[in-house]
Amino acid sequence: SMVGYAVGLGNVWRFPYLTYQNGGGAFLIPYTLMLALAGLPLFFMECSLGQFASLGPISVWRILPLFQGVGITMVIISTFVAIYYNVIIAYALYYLFASFQRVLPWSDCFSWADEFCSKTRLVSDCNATLDGEIIHANYSFITSNNLTCINGTMNYKTVQFPSEQYWNKVALQRSSGLDETGNIVWYLALCLLLSWMIVGAALFKGIKSSGKVVYFTALFPYVILLILLVRGATLEGALDGIEYYIGRQSNITKLMEAEVWKDAATQIFYSLSVAWGGLVALSSYNKFHNNCYSDAILVCVTNCVTSVFAGFAIFSILGHMAFVSERPVSEVVDSGFDLAFVAYPEALSRLPVSPLWSFLFFFMLLLLGLDSQFATIGDNATCFICIKMLLGLGTFLPLCFFVLQAGIYWVNLIDHFCAGWGILIAAVLEIIGIIYIYGGNRFIEDIEMMIGKKSRLFWLWWRMCWFFITPVLLMAILVWSLVTFSPPTYGSVLYPAWGTAVGWCMIIFCVIWIPIAAILKIVKAEGNLCQVRVQKRCHSLKSCFPWRCQEHLCCLLQHTFSTLRYSLIGFLDQNIPLVVASEANLPYCVLIRR
Repeated sequence: SMVGYAVGLGNVWRFPYLTYQNGGGAFLIPYTLMLALAGLPLFFMECSLGQFASLGPISVWRILPLFQGVGITMVIISTFVAIYYNVIIAYALYYLFASFQRVLPWSDCFSWADEFCSKTRLVSDCNATLDGEIIHANYSFITSNNLTCINGTMNYKTVQFPSEQYWNKVALQRSSGLDETGNIVWYLALCLLLSWMIVGAALFKGIKSSGKVVYFTALFPYVILLILLVRGATLEGALDGIEYYIGRQSNITKLMEAEVWKDAATQIFYSLSVAWGGLVALSSYNKFHNNCYSDAILVCVTNCVTSVFAGFAIFSILGHMAFVSERPVSEVVDSGFDLAFVAYPEALSRLPVSPLWSFLFFFMLLLLGLDSQFATIGDNATCFICIKMLLGLGTFLPLCFFVLQAGIYWVNLIDHFCAGWGILIAAVLEIIGIIYIYGGNRFIEDIEMMIGKKSRLFWLWWRMCWFFITPVLLMAILVWSLVTFSPPTYGSVLYPAWGTAVGWCMIIFCVIWIPIAAILKIVKAEGNLCQVRVQKRCHSLKSCFPWRCQEHLCCLLQHTFSTLRYSLIGFLDQNIPLVVASEANLPYCVLIRR
């Protein structure tokens, strides 16, 4: 389930488009640094925290009640992302159904296309010889008079591929901007309703049921991506796209922009699902002595290799599109957000038996979205947020906003704000709370109780990241990106001022619970405000996880009696395991989990 949660649309859709709009291969530099210095340390931290406590992302903050608002913020961000994530799944469903045709509807310029739609270059004007004189005229005049353009004098129109016009004109019926709301696109509304029904059905039997489904959903996409990569690499101009991705055509100057570093950090968090709360929820189902360290390494490496692999597939296709249209790779698609629904369909239309491959690809995209959605919704359910209310939010609100003709602008707005700054703020406060207030050394002791004693050398890297590198790096990126903030855009379309204000309101709504929860905890605590109240709100571990404290006759141990059970009369009306108390002065202590 954790692999399925981490490997999703963020790898095949979001990573390529962020790479595309942030300088190509240049983006891989901050992306790799963020993986090593922020993504992996936080992933390991959240897996360990959830496994130790066996609680969800809100309840786990009993260890630090003053920061319980961080858990609430994570769940709210997950809810926002889950809502628009299902809109992306709805797009995939629409293309899936559109693939059931003998000829793919985006394979050529049909009745919906305009004069700029073409799969080849269109001559705008050129020089020609008329009655012994060289003239310059538009191409329609040249052809109507049976003239021939002189080589090297032809100017070409800026054309759009059929797949791009189909996405904007047919699938989305996209309006000119956020101000032009437009009508509800009914077939997208039906696809959205179906996507929520699929998610609800898969989760009906809980996390164990969805975990079995993920065995298939997490593996099938690699087969399809490999086929697309092979096909893309055989197209003319594919090398230009690869060079933009990892070669000399990369725009290195982009590294001087704060937005690129912010996008790299948020993409790592988005892709690995760090600071969303879902990792804590999924880890809570692990056995106590599960090796969460190896899990973290495996999932992170798998996730990032998948992203890079998907990048090769899509940039080889972009190189071909640039070759055909004689444009730089960076100018082939208007908005990077569209990549998965423009570049991939273009490649699919060039495959033999293209409807079959199109069906398989969008089925893969559907699976990638669903296995991440399973855990995201499960995260909210673990936090006792009513699943019916969440499904209601996910079904009816998008019918009002995300499936309008301006719906894609709302999707992009939430992705820009909630999946950007919101995640960064939650991640910074999470690591500050765990390492600096709860105690980094205490946390390491907790991890060793689960995975066994480790050497100082083993913990050297994790200490460096947790205590200094990760929080400082994230704080620097957060401040830098806020100082250099520029209003969001969708391709060349600027957002109105009120649209940007709505984005900031969403961020405020997500993070406002952090100070509210902290104030409520301090107010409810007894004693002097400066000494007793804050101290109690920050150090209440003994009342949260009794197996962690000798004072409560409970401790976690490295050795247990085989299956000896003891009925604790008057406390629990059930059998519970009896374990050795190697750290306490008492002969036995009871391991009480959940």
